[in-house]
Amino acid sequence: MIRVSVMYPKGDDATFDLDYYQASHMPLVHRAMPGVLRTEIDQAIDGPYLCVGHLYFESMETLGAAMGAPTAGEAMADLPNFTNTQPVMQVAQVLS
Repeated sequence: MIRVSVMYPKGDDATFDLDYYQASHMPLVHRAMPGVLRTEIDQAIDGPYLCVGHLYFESMETLGAAMGAPTAGEAMADLPNFTNTQPVMQVAQVLS
């Protein structure tokens, strides 16, 4: 299984609308990126990020297909609706 973690860094002027992220952005991700098995949201208590979203895919092939989908850009275009930060992404293989 492949996990894509999208991390939104803290900063002095960083903003993040968690309600919008949960209610609007993550459902958009599911619609715009075929192959997403599930998503998770980590709301920060401490650390360098405001929030971390996780997207799970069956394989690197399904991740590649999702990233290449004609609708995938809709998810990135939605960022200004809930944050003014530049997210950091990590792709990982889930081992257990």
